[in-house]
Amino acid sequence: METGRDIVLELDHLTIKFGGLVAVNDFSLRIEKGELVGLIGPNGAGKTTVFNIVTGQYEPTQGSVLLEGKDITGWRPHLIAAAGIARTFQNVRLFTGLTVLDNVLVSQHLRLKSHFLSAALCLPSYSNEEQRARANAMELLERLELVPYARELAGNLPYGQQRRLEIARALATCPKLLLLDEPAAGMNPEETARLMRFICKIRDEFDLTIFLIEHDMKLVMGICERIRVIDYGISIAEGAPDEIKKDPRVIAAYLGEGGE
Repeated sequence: METGRDIVLELDHLTIKFGGLVAVNDFSLRIEKGELVGLIGPNGAGKTTVFNIVTGQYEPTQGSVLLEGKDITGWRPHLIAAAGIARTFQNVRLFTGLTVLDNVLVSQHLRLKSHFLSAALCLPSYSNEEQRARANAMELLERLELVPYARELAGNLPYGQQRRLEIARALATCPKLLLLDEPAAGMNPEETARLMRFICKIRDEFDLTIFLIEHDMKLVMGICERIRVIDYGISIAEGAPDEIKKDPRVIAAYLGEGGE
């Protein structure tokens, strides 16, 4: 993969063991700036474990995680988020009792510089920063077509809009790399089609690199430029969508005898 683009994420020989179980075994991957890469495999293959290593939920038994050449292996999750990696989860994780706007504002606090004392004393520096954060949040909601829901409680949104809000909240941290863990889970075909367009749109508009896990093969094959396949924690294939569809190892392990 010699394209001349910068490497955003490099996973180097990652292995993680839980007791006697090897959940991920010698996993290596490089993702270049601007790529949209998919990670697929059967249930229990180790996909989310890879994401959890990248985002600091787990520390690998062996191997390393590099973000733009900097070794972030074993960093705490909040430090990894501050370095420029954001993620969503298989199950929507919103503050359902807060408004849509407040959900985005919470994520922006990662970038606020004012000290707690400034907030407690309501100093002008803190007030000014809060105003900027609110303006930035509203701008983000506008770009993602969520302004009509700004004052709604997040828990009252339709499911598809909750998914979009979760992505908006991740974008509020100003990431370089966005990890999407089964973003189409629970969506009907029409919602999935809108989500596909939405993911491509934010990749381009926010200058993002995107790494996603998904079981919906129409979504994966429709938007990913490159796909990695793992089974039992081991990489078994990598290539463009058309190559992956025809790979007999993938068909046997995941797609079934009928291909898609």
